[in-house]
Amino acid sequence: MTQAAPAAATREAYPYALIELVEQGVDVVAIDADLSVSTMGYQFGERYPDRWYTVGVAEQNMVGIAAGLAACGKTAFIASFAVFLPGRCYDQLRTSVAQPRGGLNVKCVASHGGITVGEDGMSAQAIEDLALATSLIPFDVVVPADFEAAKQAIVAVGKTTRPAYVRTGRPKVPGIYGSDYRFELGRATKLRDGSDVTLIACGVLVGIALEAANLLANEGVSARVLDMATIKPIDREAVLAAARETGAIVTAEEHQTTGGLGTAVARVLAETVPVPMAFVGVDRYGTSGKWDELLTYFDLTPARVAAAAREAISRKR
Repeated sequence: MTQAAPAAATREAYPYALIELVEQGVDVVAIDADLSVSTMGYQFGERYPDRWYTVGVAEQNMVGIAAGLAACGKTAFIASFAVFLPGRCYDQLRTSVAQPRGGLNVKCVASHGGITVGEDGMSAQAIEDLALATSLIPFDVVVPADFEAAKQAIVAVGKTTRPAYVRTGRPKVPGIYGSDYRFELGRATKLRDGSDVTLIACGVLVGIALEAANLLANEGVSARVLDMATIKPIDREAVLAAARETGAIVTAEEHQTTGGLGTAVARVLAETVPVPMAFVGVDRYGTSGKWDELLTYFDLTPARVAAAAREAISRKR
């Protein structure tokens, strides 16, 4: 793997991905709801003003407009904060996007996901969005770990005709992938091999899982690390291989432990190869603070992931 890119926010990938799609011949239209400076959608609008619309503080209307454009043959992208998309728009996503024709070609790119929105505080910290998005039957759901992964993930969902939800983040996070990385929808990326336990993470927790694997290695514990960027459809083969080959699994996500990555992994294991599991996530509402301080406040840390791994390993037969 080539050297990782410098630190960048995953939300910054959005306009680059849209421009790439247009240049590849995809008939993209993009809609924002008064937050384009934060979602970065305005940069696409500057490049392609005839393909970009802003509707003001009207997220539900944005979904309806996108559904209409998709029904007319467009690949419609909509962007807002994750607390609003899907939080405020769930009914419209369900009835106007998910249900018609088995799912319309609308792509949701929701920035400021999780608790790392930082100073915006509790009301702006979306820790339910993945549960809502995965409950929409035809939706693909993706949580990329860095800028390169986010750009490729948005391009990938833009080339399908299914509805999709891609969560991006506010803070600049260290790059994990280099230019040789290739995102594939529905496939995990093995970042580190191991034989004692598997750490399965998404988003900002991928880097934290890698740090946890280093801590465990210092104790003689061999930890596999999987970046499960696609939560739905989940990479069942990677989960099953991890269960059979390492015998214990920890999931780590910037989301509550119900309805997100941990739930998806647990379902696969319950149906096939049950092994000891531990879950790292956010199961309480938050507070305001700097994003990296909030990771510590919520104990989304390498030490906690490593402790969860030890606990799961202790239950192996």
